[in-house]
Amino acid sequence: MREAEGGTTTEPGPGAILGEQRRLTNLAYRMLGSLADAEDVVQETYARWYALPRREREAIVSPGGWLTTVASRICLNLLGSARVRRERYVGEWIPEPLPDSREWTDPAGGPGTDPADRITLDESVSMAFLVVLEAMTPAERVAFVLHDVFRYPFAEVAAIVGRTPAACRQLATSARRRIRAGRAPAAPTGAQAGVVREFKRAWEAKDLRSLMGVLDPEATVIADGGGLVGALPHPLTGRERIAAAHLDSDRFAPGITLLECTVNGGPGLVAQVDGVTVTVFAFRIAEGLITHIWAVRNPEKLRPWTEGRSSGSGAQK
Repeated sequence: MREAEGGTTTEPGPGAILGEQRRLTNLAYRMLGSLADAEDVVQETYARWYALPRREREAIVSPGGWLTTVASRICLNLLGSARVRRERYVGEWIPEPLPDSREWTDPAGGPGTDPADRITLDESVSMAFLVVLEAMTPAERVAFVLHDVFRYPFAEVAAIVGRTPAACRQLATSARRRIRAGRAPAAPTGAQAGVVREFKRAWEAKDLRSLMGVLDPEATVIADGGGLVGALPHPLTGRERIAAAHLDSDRFAPGITLLECTVNGGPGLVAQVDGVTVTVFAFRIAEGLITHIWAVRNPEKLRPWTEGRSSGSGAQK
């Protein structure tokens, strides 16, 4: 990472350093499942870069590699402490949902400046994928994200994680097994969107039979209120119970408007009351039926859906 002795270097310009911001945000979000934490990691990484004496910065051959190493190590430390924090979390913990900026725009209609806009929406940020990542050990998660998602060689992963390349290869293999076990058979996005649309239609029409018809018999709903708003304290399983709970939702959350939106790169729903987003729903769909619903209600996790944003042309009622 550093220039050989006797070499000459020049410090990279601010543009080159700040140009790494998008990649670092993508990396940190996948490692942590939290946009707020990812922002903090990126800020801390840049703070450490600019805290280096100028001579040390000039001696770094690959500033991008240095920034990635530092950000990844910060994430690894945070993942260890996150397990302790989440043991004290009120209710269930769900990764922070992300909007698609092409659908969820700022009121002026221009490009959004929210950090969520810097996240590339692909399979590696789907809610189902992130939930599986949550079950991994910190070292497994970091090794897997660096190697399998961002294609870093195991030699570089080992230097970051503090283990041998062979150990990191084993970590990634173990992580892959978890991913395969939790992955639903891939279905076209249009087909998944149709299932979500039917769920929305049945919910709005209070059509119990149709609602149950799009739910897997063993479907599960997990809700995250963070102790700040009302939410299911534990997962709810079984399509009859889930359908009944949704049809009874007007009792505790009257006046809901549902919008079809992309959530973490897949079809989802946004619930609003008086134009304010109160819940974001992500779905896992297998063989044409909904197997999992993740309902994020914690207001602290809904900032990209509420602060300075309104439903754009891509959001459908």
